[in-house]
Amino acid sequence: MRGKLTAKSSAKSLARAQSALPSTLKKSSRKDEPRSVGILHRPNSPMAVKKAAEVTRWLKDRGHSVYAAPGQKISRDIPALDSKKMSQLDLMLVLGGDGTYLGAVRLIGERSIPVFGVNMGSLGFLTDTRVEDLFPRLQAALEDRLQPQMRSLLSVEVRRGRNRLSHQIALNDAVVERGSITHLINIDLHSENHLVGSIKADALVIATPTGSTAYNLAAGGPILHPEARSIVVTPVCPHALTSRPLIFPDHQSLRLKVQKSHHKAILTVDGVRCGELTDRDEVCITRHAVDHVALRDPDFNFFSLLREKLKFGERA
Repeated sequence: MRGKLTAKSSAKSLARAQSALPSTLKKSSRKDEPRSVGILHRPNSPMAVKKAAEVTRWLKDRGHSVYAAPGQKISRDIPALDSKKMSQLDLMLVLGGDGTYLGAVRLIGERSIPVFGVNMGSLGFLTDTRVEDLFPRLQAALEDRLQPQMRSLLSVEVRRGRNRLSHQIALNDAVVERGSITHLINIDLHSENHLVGSIKADALVIATPTGSTAYNLAAGGPILHPEARSIVVTPVCPHALTSRPLIFPDHQSLRLKVQKSHHKAILTVDGVRCGELTDRDEVCITRHAVDHVALRDPDFNFFSLLREKLKFGERA
């Protein structure tokens, strides 16, 4: 019975993933159908720039359309992405590390565009494909032979009264931190309409399951499976020993408010500073209505990735 339930759950997950894909990347009988591919490479990396030009030629020789990310130039005949071309993309190819991958997530925004990451950085937790496997894996992606994995996103809003000051999307995390000031910050945390507590710490990390292996893990938070429907909140260097990481169901909304003080806090989303927060501002965090689509090998194993990248379970 347990095996049947697991298989049924997996089938539903795959069906949900397939339904979110652009029509040209759904299973079809035409494996040679031309695709529209955007390329984002690691900035200021000669190796990534060279590989972007190489893969562009490879794609164009096979009849596919190629576009460069805004602000990046691959070659004279490759146009840059704009909002119209972005909405028509079938695939976003990332050549770089996890920071470059998160840049692609910001670029895509609320569009359900599958992302294929090739590791040209250091860790490569999000960009798990090796450079030497680029072309066979890319061919598999274009032929719909890779597995679409749905990853939850956070919707991060800053409100002041009835006004929405900003809105960001996060694949990894949102962080409210003290910045360069020497004093700890006091943050009131609410889940729905309930006060969870007031936390005094250097920072507060609100992470998705995907982001649980990033800043959250470094701050002592738990590792969540990518398919867990949860949000984890982890204090960084809390003043009280009783301030521990908390895991919330992701259908609940979280609200954070810095207590009245002459100090200002800083909001950072996926590693990018988004501005200062005052005691008049409220950060509202919910699971975004659109999921991120990551392409993985059908044999992808999250626990193998933990062991390979983070040396999980190894004895010191």
